[in-house]
Amino acid sequence: MALAVKRDVRMSVAAYQAWVESKPEEERWELLDGLPVPMSPPAARHQRIVMNLGKRLDDLAEARGCSALPGLAVLSAAMDDFAPIPDIVVQRGPLPRDGYTRDPLLVAEVLSPSTMSNDRGRKTDFFRTVASLQTFLIVYQDEARVEVWRRDAAWSKQVLGLDATIDLPELGGTLAVSDVYARTAF
Repeated sequence: MALAVKRDVRMSVAAYQAWVESKPEEERWELLDGLPVPMSPPAARHQRIVMNLGKRLDDLAEARGCSALPGLAVLSAAMDDFAPIPDIVVQRGPLPRDGYTRDPLLVAEVLSPSTMSNDRGRKTDFFRTVASLQTFLIVYQDEARVEVWRRDAAWSKQVLGLDATIDLPELGGTLAVSDVYARTAF
């Protein structure tokens, strides 16, 4: 009796980068656990929150010689089978030549119903392995709630509501949660 041998189809970051180059620009993919995962077009509410975050974070970042950018894939030396694309990445120094960053200072994910389990699970675990990352924001769409994950002795989590302000010492400023949700209604 013959046994079927299961092939490992997981990709490394290098294999993924070569694979994704052949995809049309309108297709968006990210690499999670060695598997390419398609990204759906985000809803308008999601995009409004991303724009609010990007605008405020970029204003803070510019004073520190950094940039807040949407759509950069984040890489970690500790994990060669992940290249997630958070909604906003604050990147130090010059802009990367490709769409990948290895030294983000801050990342922000706006939760969508279809991606919530990955964003709050596998991606959160991955972002903890990125040595340069100081702050990870998880922003909810359906309620005024932001989780602030900070690298300190380990990682700490703080949950903030609409009247709160997020201290961002790595950017030398603060972010009002109300600014994150500007021009949205609950």
